[in-house]
Amino acid sequence: MTLSRGLRNCNPGNIRRNATRYEGEVESHDESFKCFATMAHGYRAMFVLLHTYRTRRGLRTPAEMITRYAPPTENDTAAYIRAVGHISGIDTSAPIDTLCAEQMMPLVSAMSRIENGVCASPADVMRGWDMFADDYSSSSSAK
Repeated sequence: MTLSRGLRNCNPGNIRRNATRYEGEVESHDESFKCFATMAHGYRAMFVLLHTYRTRRGLRTPAEMITRYAPPTENDTAAYIRAVGHISGIDTSAPIDTLCAEQMMPLVSAMSRIENGVCASPADVMRGWDMFADDYSSSSSAK
């Protein structure tokens, strides 16, 4: 079985290369997407990015966040939102707290499944959340 690009890059969210540097980011061998040292670091980056959408861009719902994350110019965004809602059990039109593990872990796991075609490893998602929470539980500044 061939691993998806996101799994090969330890980037389960398929975060595109840009100027933002995340903890655990390594030199990318992919011309379009970031690479991380571990899957947990890739999940941490997803949590950081979605938190940044809320704190810096004012996006409050999963639907708003996903529309920015997976824009209609590149994706079937409406289908992505529906699938994330179905997989996660989260109401994608309701505001979420990006510092709440009970909301964010299912959301990010569902997004990873859409991005990679396979279920996320709960242990990797939990390690990513723990790294994120250690840095962001008392601060909203990017790291």
